[in-house]
Amino acid sequence: MFLNAMNERAGVRTMRAVLACGVVALASAAWAQDTRVVTEPKIPATCVKLEAKIASVGDTLKEADEASADTARIQAAIDGFAATCKPGQAVELAAGAKGANAFLSGPFELKEGVTLLVDKGVTLFASRNPADYDVSGPGTCGTIPSKGPCKAFITVRAKNVGIMGDGVIDGRGGAKLLGQNVSWWGLAVQGEPTDARPAGIPYSDPRLISVSNADGFTMYRITLHDSPNFHVGVSRTDGFTVWGVHLKTPVHEPGPNDPRPRNTDGIDPGSSTNITIAHSWIDNGDDNVAIKTGVTHMSVIDNHFYSGHGMSIGSETNTGVSTLLVDGLTEDHTTSGIRIKSNATRGGLVENLTYKNICMRGVGVPIAISPYYNDQTIEGFVDPGIKGTRIPEYKSITLENITDETPGDVLIAGYDADHRTQVNLVNLTIKGITLDKMHLKLADIGNGGTNLPLEKAAEGNDVKVTADGKATAKPYSCEGKFLPMR
Repeated sequence: MFLNAMNERAGVRTMRAVLACGVVALASAAWAQDTRVVTEPKIPATCVKLEAKIASVGDTLKEADEASADTARIQAAIDGFAATCKPGQAVELAAGAKGANAFLSGPFELKEGVTLLVDKGVTLFASRNPADYDVSGPGTCGTIPSKGPCKAFITVRAKNVGIMGDGVIDGRGGAKLLGQNVSWWGLAVQGEPTDARPAGIPYSDPRLISVSNADGFTMYRITLHDSPNFHVGVSRTDGFTVWGVHLKTPVHEPGPNDPRPRNTDGIDPGSSTNITIAHSWIDNGDDNVAIKTGVTHMSVIDNHFYSGHGMSIGSETNTGVSTLLVDGLTEDHTTSGIRIKSNATRGGLVENLTYKNICMRGVGVPIAISPYYNDQTIEGFVDPGIKGTRIPEYKSITLENITDETPGDVLIAGYDADHRTQVNLVNLTIKGITLDKMHLKLADIGNGGTNLPLEKAAEGNDVKVTADGKATAKPYSCEGKFLPMR
């Protein structure tokens, strides 16, 4: 049961030695699940340079500048790129004269071979005018109940596109919409499910970056702030790289009368393959990373997560998720740590997952492998009885070299006797764990060294524990791993 994990540990040691020598490559060792050779991206040469005409006030704009949109000249530079530039070159957003350091834009679309480069000290602000995002007619975006969908702020439907630079893209999700007394986040909170309306109220707000059919899409060093909805959603893409990205939402903690960000997932790939998220920092209002259905061959390497719902899969898994490596993750006060969530209306086969070298602290539910998902921030520990034909099935999951510095709940559950969850625990420690924090059901668990009270928690819950007689729990060291958000 534990031979594969031992072989993978050897691969990790080899790869970490390579990184220590200064060679920044992620896929040359056998352990990476992305089948590409992924190396640190490079900032390309500039072909078109646009200079800012607006000066921000701190991290906001003057009300008078809200009418000075740069949408047309940004889109014109992108549209004219193919005629004068080489694929892979950049449209650069640069500082201008007299302290000008900001661009204001409505939605725009990146084209094949174009890299959008946002310079250090420059902020690209998204328009607060909901009419700019209308798709199906005037007055359809920014409504509750929803009257129609919204355009994303940045749309990508082309190959070999990049978004790079040391500047900021600010979605302004917490700022009041023009002509309204509510923000994008306020609409989302108004639509939240309650006991009186379990399904909530449909509302419409835009994603920050929407990517589809965009093989070779790369994000490098860019900072993303305050998306109205998901920050980055990617689908039907072969080859997606995130490296050194900084995502913080909200930038300012909401006051007592301000709405909190809701459904502001960090990075959400779905129906895609060959994905690497590396050396990034994510602090947001929902799942830090949420892997949706149809994802295969994904590597999540050396990242830091802060507020948010953790490293998630689901809730949609109906077409399957497979072949994932999460290595070198620090989770600091996320609500969940390792989270796999689905239910019988949207589930499918999730298999061949490895999570290793992970440090957590202040995490409410460090392990949540659940077929019980019920649209809640934290999984319930009891089967809610949701019926359907899309049954969650979780197989070949290894959790190795994982330390949680503070106690939290552990949920490992299968759906029924024909869909048991299979998990292998190798050198996993949750400090201060007690029996009342253990929630096991319909699972086959390999004990390769853990301080979890598995045998007692398994009693009466149709759980089989297989122990490696030579294994002992040796806490993975988290010294120096918890760093301030960057």
